Amino acid sequence: MKNFRIIQKLESTSSRLSKEGIILNEMKSRNDIFFKGMSLAYDKLLTFGIKQVPESESNGDGLGWEEFLQLADKLISRKLTGHAARDEILKLMRKSNIDEWNFFYKRILQKDMRCGLSEKTINNVAKKNSYNEYIIPVFACQLAQDSELHQKKLTGEKFLEVKLDGVRVITILYPSGKVDMFSRNGKELNNFNNLQEELKEKIKLNPIDDALVVDGEVVSKNFQELMKQIHRKEVVQNLDATLFLFDFLPFEKFKSGFYEKPYRLRTLDLEKWYNKFIQNSDKIKLIEKKLINLNSSEGLSIFKNFNNDSIIQGYEGIMIKDSESFYECKRSTTWLKLKPVIEISLQVKGVEEGTGRNSGKLGAIIAEGVDNDKFFRLNIGSGFSDEQRESFWKDKDKLIGQIVEIKADSISKSQDSEHWSLRFPRFKCFRGFDINEKL
Repeated sequence: MKNFRIIQKLESTSSRLSKEGIILNEMKSRNDIFFKGMSLAYDKLLTFGIKQVPESESNGDGLGWEEFLQLADKLISRKLTGHAARDEILKLMRKSNIDEWNFFYKRILQKDMRCGLSEKTINNVAKKNSYNEYIIPVFACQLAQDSELHQKKLTGEKFLEVKLDGVRVITILYPSGKVDMFSRNGKELNNFNNLQEELKEKIKLNPIDDALVVDGEVVSKNFQELMKQIHRKEVVQNLDATLFLFDFLPFEKFKSGFYEKPYRLRTLDLEKWYNKFIQNSDKIKLIEKKLINLNSSEGLSIFKNFNNDSIIQGYEGIMIKDSESFYECKRSTTWLKLKPVIEISLQVKGVEEGTGRNSGKLGAIIAEGVDNDKFFRLNIGSGFSDEQRESFWKDKDKLIGQIVEIKADSISKSQDSEHWSLRFPRFKCFRGFDINEKL
């Protein structure tokens, strides 16, 4: 069966079992070309560096797989870019059969097969039926566990870092000068051309012998706007973004999912590389680290002060990393995150009725006021029990003017920058119900 017909067949069914059956049949038929195409489309580390791929409107004489593969390889290595890439794509599109192009080749280049299939489905079928040669690499990076769930791990030598309020970015640098950026889930990020161009210039001035990965966080002046830009379908550049780096490893080790080198040594490697290749940069920086021993009273004191300072300075929390930990592309207890709980008191200015199951009950409290020299205005819609929603709504008029205590994960600036807000605010309790209580 022609490969484009397999895609059409997958598109025509919403049944997971049916899709798995189609995939299994192709594995049994040893359809290597089809699965190489799937790998090009679903392997997130393979990027083509193109934004748009035209749709064919006419039939050509036919495009062979080897010729298409040569195009793909040149795009991946960036031997073809810009107008030259566009012209070569147009040439091969005109040569291709219309359906083979629109349903197979074009979708591979767009990295979107649009047939309700994922690499997970392909890999499940391959593993279950021992077709391991068709397994597609799955993008993964090291992730942290919640320290509240792993208190026993808070011992020994640890690196402390502030938890930045931004977007995790895995940056891959190639000897060719290519620079790719990905989110923690493998989404290719095209919003930071200024950062990529600076890194490309650094590689041009100081060539590297092997591909490497620098792990970090991109922050911007406004977190909400940063997230909006990343999730937009059209690419919007974020020119005020800054990349903070905290880890460093060879690309081949990242692909394998494990790097057996302690974090303290990776930190030294990162500092050496940064001082040689990046040096002073306004847009690319190293995140500050503090090494402590949690088995000592001095270390515990530093830990407490570091955590408190991070709250005061408005960070999202702190990271606690084992100095001897290896880099593992999974969620690991060798990296822990501690998010501070913010508590502030504001005055109730209004209430809103709930919707759905909370219709006829309290939906949210509107509160504002000054706390820690910052003016807050926000809605609090969580943290209430069903009984509280019902009783508070009955006495809603009595709530106006009362003081409400609010818990939240962190302080953030609102989008209009006129006042401060809270991330994930939730109701704790009311104050001021007692007569003559000092507010």
